Amino acid sequence: MGLNRRGKPGTPLGMSQPRPLSALRTALTGEAGGGLVLMAAAAAALVVANTGLAGAYEHALHVSLGPMSLLHWVNDGLMALFFLLVGLEIKREALDGGLRTWPDRTLPGLAALGGMVVPALVYLAFNGGGGTVRGWAIPAATDIAFALGVLALLGRRAPVSLKIFLSAVAIVDDLGAVLIIALFYTGGLDLPMLGLAAGTLALLAGLNRAGVRALSPYLLLGLALWVFVLRSGIHATVAGVLLAMTIPIRPSPGRPEDAASPLHRLEHALTPWVTYAVVPVFGFANAGVTLVGLSASALLHPVSVGVALGLFLGKQVGVFASVRIAVALGLATRPAGAGWGQVYGVAVLCGIGFTMSLFIGGLAFDTPELATETKLGVLAGSVASGLLGALILVLAPRRVAAGRMPD
Repeated sequence: MGLNRRGKPGTPLGMSQPRPLSALRTALTGEAGGGLVLMAAAAAALVVANTGLAGAYEHALHVSLGPMSLLHWVNDGLMALFFLLVGLEIKREALDGGLRTWPDRTLPGLAALGGMVVPALVYLAFNGGGGTVRGWAIPAATDIAFALGVLALLGRRAPVSLKIFLSAVAIVDDLGAVLIIALFYTGGLDLPMLGLAAGTLALLAGLNRAGVRALSPYLLLGLALWVFVLRSGIHATVAGVLLAMTIPIRPSPGRPEDAASPLHRLEHALTPWVTYAVVPVFGFANAGVTLVGLSASALLHPVSVGVALGLFLGKQVGVFASVRIAVALGLATRPAGAGWGQVYGVAVLCGIGFTMSLFIGGLAFDTPELATETKLGVLAGSVASGLLGALILVLAPRRVAAGRMPD
């Protein structure tokens, strides 16, 4: 997903044949589709939650289907597929993609780190004490579908290097979010189930070491891993990332990647389902918030304000400042063909935190009041970031003089 020194995406220096693109990178130019579907799902949830269908909406989400409610099946079951795809993309980019070398990782890594730390600090500035501290990670994640969707809608106003940079930041961002979920949003542990999960993970690693390339054994053991992780006290979606780490891929330095590897096959099979089904269903199930009769106290609640400003201000400050500092210190170079105004516009777009922010919010708070305030903050911060980021990119100069980058 990186650019070589000539600015050509995906072609390593010294190679005449371009590298095959991953599912995410292949979809960069058409990413608006997934983003628009997610936007439509969120809008539909808001409409339903504020009409006569609100009661049926809430009732349906809490209908019991076996051991869990429908909402829990969406958040703990379907979203495990989302995290599986995230894990596959992280592994693929780290071993054989745009994050395979430390120079490739430096700029998106520092940008993602700044884009997680500063929003958390902004949130804590409004929620420094009491039970709402648990929401500190809500504004720390970027929604790649929404953000890339906005970039795609802008067309040539954003150079490809910015789309690649935003994708890399979001991937590192997702890795940080997974670690946060595993470390800070885990309840009491069931040690026997944790042991069974560890044993299953060892079996999966053994399949990888043995060179097994058929996907069915991995998926069957992955289902067992999900059950054990669900019952262990660790959030079940972590099982998706753990499974992804065991799916084989053959790194290919200096030659075209193995597009027939199990990881590539699974990634390409999952991408349309996750993009056009799993994530929109999650958005519809979690974005519904009643706005009728909403009080000023809810809008100005520390959680609402902390989340909204964490996404809108914290993200852009953290990402943009990290990029400026990294470039000034010579640790990395600015995305090719992009001026600082365009980089700032992308930093603002990083404040679109819809999917992962709502997900972490559901883990942080389990009371209806705090859930509502979390949704209000996420929606406000994400919408403001999307609109301002798009406006900046529309107004920013679209061309950079050859041989010189403007300051």
